[in-house]
Amino acid sequence: MDAAAAVNVLLSPGAGVDPYPAYTALRSHGPVVAEGGAFFVTGWQAADAVLRDPAMIVFDSDLLDRHWPEWRSNRGVALFADSMLKQNPPNHTRLRRLASGVFTARRVGLLRDVIEAQVAETLDEMVAGTAGGVTDFMTQLAYPLPIKVICALLGVPAADRGRFRRLAEALTVVLEMQLTEEQAAGAHAAAEELEEYFAALIEVRRRDPQDDLVTALAAAHDSGGDKLTAGELMGNLALLLVAGFETTTNLLGNGLRLLLERPALARRLREDADAAPAYVEEMLRYDPPVQLTGRFAGADTVVAGVPVPAYSEIIVFLGAANRDPAKFEDPDRFDPDRAGNAPLSFGAGVHYCLGSPLARLEAQVALPAVLRRFPGLEAAGEPVRRDRLTLRGWATLPVAVGSVD
Repeated sequence: MDAAAAVNVLLSPGAGVDPYPAYTALRSHGPVVAEGGAFFVTGWQAADAVLRDPAMIVFDSDLLDRHWPEWRSNRGVALFADSMLKQNPPNHTRLRRLASGVFTARRVGLLRDVIEAQVAETLDEMVAGTAGGVTDFMTQLAYPLPIKVICALLGVPAADRGRFRRLAEALTVVLEMQLTEEQAAGAHAAAEELEEYFAALIEVRRRDPQDDLVTALAAAHDSGGDKLTAGELMGNLALLLVAGFETTTNLLGNGLRLLLERPALARRLREDADAAPAYVEEMLRYDPPVQLTGRFAGADTVVAGVPVPAYSEIIVFLGAANRDPAKFEDPDRFDPDRAGNAPLSFGAGVHYCLGSPLARLEAQVALPAVLRRFPGLEAAGEPVRRDRLTLRGWATLPVAVGSVD
């Protein structure tokens, strides 16, 4: 497969079903490939360099104005444009600082007891929701558990959790490389509904402040000055809620599928929960929940020997970089004992994922607990992939729970 054909596959609908052959084909032409006016990165070292380079910028509102002048008419696009995800320094630095205190490794570590309790509660609900011994892991655990955790951090009432899977499904499509008119309309409607919801919750928290992120961000906005604009308040709440739990959902689903395909490794994890951090790190490398991210060159530069003119678009395929044989020995083998594992699944540099400690901890707690609770757990029919590449995961993952411990 030549480079143009590989890029075409990765930019086409259905690419998220199995992008890895196209990644391998594209990487065979070099760690950085220029095609169609853009640059595509598949090598680990090149990807790490791009993500850490302070001269690289994200697709912010200024760039949107250049490429899509009508973007403000879609609230889904505009909502994320106001978030830290689509901001460059110094705005990004300011926004990230406001939220970073909630997601430090130390603070997340203190949440372990809370997460363990929520895992146990969700497993009880999974048992109750199982009919005939078969259930959908995505619906019963992979979605509800991360929603519970992020809602607790934000201060979203438990009674409201049920609406967010639908809203996230519609809204996060704007993070994909391709967007149909129907999907754009759905994202716009979802953003409007989410903004209306948060506006009401913010008013509640102004009257009754709590120790949560909604209260903290609303207070930062209300304090005046340049701490947080109204648009940034909404954009970051939306980012933390929907993008935050979707990545963890994909990690849980992708991780369980890998274990179901490898019964001996599943049995080992069930018997030794201390191995969970290594397992989760290899899950993140082997089949990451976020497969790609984008940058623009802020100035003329060179990446892996390839000249990149200023304002060129750069697509970093994280899933490809994580399978780069120049970095990882036998990269297409799932190996929890892999030494020096360093996947780029949560990015690198100033935009390194703020919620990565939380996502890792949820998976480290949940996956061994599922295996212990259902020692006879096995696949029950073929799972169905979502038609997404950026946020790659399963739509359904049917499992037979067998006996319950």
